[in-house]
Amino acid sequence: MPELPEVETSRRGISPHIIGSSISDVVIRQPQLRWKIPADLLDHLKNKVLQSIDRRAKYLLLNFESGTLLIHLGMSGSLRICPLNSVVEKHDHADFIFDQCLLRYTDPRRFGAILWLGLTPQDSTLLSHLGPEPLSDAFTGKHLFELAGKRKLSVKQFIMDQKVVTGVGNIYATEALFMAGISPIRAAGNISLKRYLLLTTAIKEILAAAIKQGGTTLKDFVGGDGKPGYFQQTLHIYGKTGSDCPKCQTALTSLKLASRNSVYCPNCQK
Repeated sequence: MPELPEVETSRRGISPHIIGSSISDVVIRQPQLRWKIPADLLDHLKNKVLQSIDRRAKYLLLNFESGTLLIHLGMSGSLRICPLNSVVEKHDHADFIFDQCLLRYTDPRRFGAILWLGLTPQDSTLLSHLGPEPLSDAFTGKHLFELAGKRKLSVKQFIMDQKVVTGVGNIYATEALFMAGISPIRAAGNISLKRYLLLTTAIKEILAAAIKQGGTTLKDFVGGDGKPGYFQQTLHIYGKTGSDCPKCQTALTSLKLASRNSVYCPNCQK
């Protein structure tokens, strides 16, 4: 599933090709994604110039004078810049036709979304509840410590709560907790401010490194230029149950937290 670095990679990949260009047409081949694509989407976008592309959590926000288009990549979605009149493949569900190229949305599992948010995107139920961006100054150890209070929820589930901080998914939560030396099953309310300072630093470093290297290459993700990310090469423990811990050589173990596999080192993470 594309996580924050992959979504940010897509944003950076597609932006230079289409910002400042206008949309001449929208081609919808499969309207039924996680939610149905609005039937009147072309009415909002035709001949409108794309002014900017933002990212909020794992959502891409394409901003036009007429309002904001939200795109979510879901479990297996991708966005690519393609030449006009490109050959259409099986899971190419939507094309946004610009002056010199097209932006193609591909999604084999159809769990993503293309929605029109209008002129007040911040009021959308998808965005209004979100916590701070993990790479922003608003995301601090003090922020986590104060929100944690006496909560008995596991710290991994806590930092994956989008109301606490946006966009920290399973891969990067696993890696950040390992870097900070914190067990994923430790209660969120039983962690000191000092350790939360370490954790926020780890989250920022892990995500920044992933973005720099182009996102994590999983089986479905490619960047906006069709090239995969390369951060998977430097993942330390995610997906490596039974392997030796890179710090102490203890066998890595795993368990289920909220139906998600959580890998950790029982010796290094307390």
